[in-house]
Amino acid sequence: MSAAKRYFCLICGFIYDEALGLPDEGILPGTPFESLPMNWTCPDCHARKEDFELMSE
Repeated sequence: MSAAKRYFCLICGFIYDEALGLPDEGILPGTPFESLPMNWTCPDCHARKEDFELMSE
């Protein structure tokens, strides 16, 4: 199993951590970023998935 990745919002800096998910939004821990719905947006600024970048380790 690959390590969980983290993605950051280029607009506001919010970090989506695959290991943590977003349980309050119904996204279970371990949910890969690629598996988020196409219409998913940043919970802080509502930026689109295209506005996120993979964080380097």
